Amino acid sequence: MNRMFPAPWLSLALWALWLALNLSLSPGNLLLGAALGFAAPLMMRKLRPKRARIRRPGTILRLLLLVGRDVVVSNLVVAWGVLNTRRRPLQSRFVKVPLELRDAHGLATLAMICTVVPGTVWSELALDRSVLLLHVWHLDDEAQFIEHFKSTYERPLMEIFE
Repeated sequence: MNRMFPAPWLSLALWALWLALNLSLSPGNLLLGAALGFAAPLMMRKLRPKRARIRRPGTILRLLLLVGRDVVVSNLVVAWGVLNTRRRPLQSRFVKVPLELRDAHGLATLAMICTVVPGTVWSELALDRSVLLLHVWHLDDEAQFIEHFKSTYERPLMEIFE
């Protein structure tokens, strides 16, 4: 079964997405969507990394809550900063964050978190995965930011994936 459907949930999601994008349940769209859902994961099978092993699933909920809190707080900080740029100039910088996290799934999750939280942009990952270059929208204390980033995002991801 795994040879024919290496990613059954992905196949189902692709089929449903095809039908939703076409806004049609015609036999042709049903068949074409099923063919896409069947063929795409087969063709891309070699590109998929090894399966993720989740070590501590309970940590996922805590991480989601922390990211959710940071998204709300960061949105407010960015909005306030935009409104007050004339009174207080921005101090945006590139920050090199040393990483202990090496798992590909953990790094991919960290990249998504950096994309979602306003005020940070994932800029570059060193070839040996030891340093992450982030662009931070407003930064008062670099050491405090690095410690917050590592304790809030990196350590829980290490608990989950390593």
